[in-house]
Amino acid sequence: MPTDLLFYAAAVPAVILVGLSKGGLGGAMALMGVPILALVISPVKAAAIMLPIMIIMDLVGLWAWRKYNDRATLKVMLPGAILGIGIGWITASLVTAGMIRLIVGIVAMVFAFRYFYDKYRSKRGHHQPPRQQNRVKGTFWAAISGFTSFVTHAGGPPFQVYALPLRLDPKIYTGTSTRYFAVVNAIKLIPYFALGQIDASNLKISAVLLPLAPIATFAGVWLVKRMNPEVFYPIMYTMVLLTAIKLVVDGSSAVFG
Repeated sequence: MPTDLLFYAAAVPAVILVGLSKGGLGGAMALMGVPILALVISPVKAAAIMLPIMIIMDLVGLWAWRKYNDRATLKVMLPGAILGIGIGWITASLVTAGMIRLIVGIVAMVFAFRYFYDKYRSKRGHHQPPRQQNRVKGTFWAAISGFTSFVTHAGGPPFQVYALPLRLDPKIYTGTSTRYFAVVNAIKLIPYFALGQIDASNLKISAVLLPLAPIATFAGVWLVKRMNPEVFYPIMYTMVLLTAIKLVVDGSSAVFG
């Protein structure tokens, strides 16, 4: 079990940020969990440590948002997510730590740029009407979500690319997202065990960090009803972008030398 203060300096904020996101605050913080840990340990180990913690967070989130759900979105997206997890499982032996850092960094960077671009467009008066359900698009983005979720628990951005334009009521969207990732994370346990990533060493570390999970998740539920997102989210997405740049640089160095 790591005793290095640097590890816990990264692990504690990572768990708190993911927990706040699971409580309903959204994608930026969930995306930062594994990248922050990947700055101090292997991305594969970081993902393995976070998965049991995220499942506890999912259970808390399911209870907190139990009254809110959009079944149509789940019916469209869950089959594609399972497909993406399967692809991640099959290709797991082909993906190196450097490649994972590069993939996570690129996903995070695109997500951050997309946020700032949408903010820019909204200020210029560009507002699109809600989109209708589309099984082909939903399956495609869910497969990407399942794959990136399997590799680094970064399934939020592809999910949001499809789900956000549906313009669901915020509470319905949060409840639907919570159910979606609860199912995805539960399914991921099977290949994670099969690949030997859920071992005693990683579980001990998860157990040490576990008490933070329900506290951070309930804090997210509390904050989502009270805070001003116009101040908070630009700061969070800036942090995502800075983390992404670091991971892209490190991953590119490892992959391309």
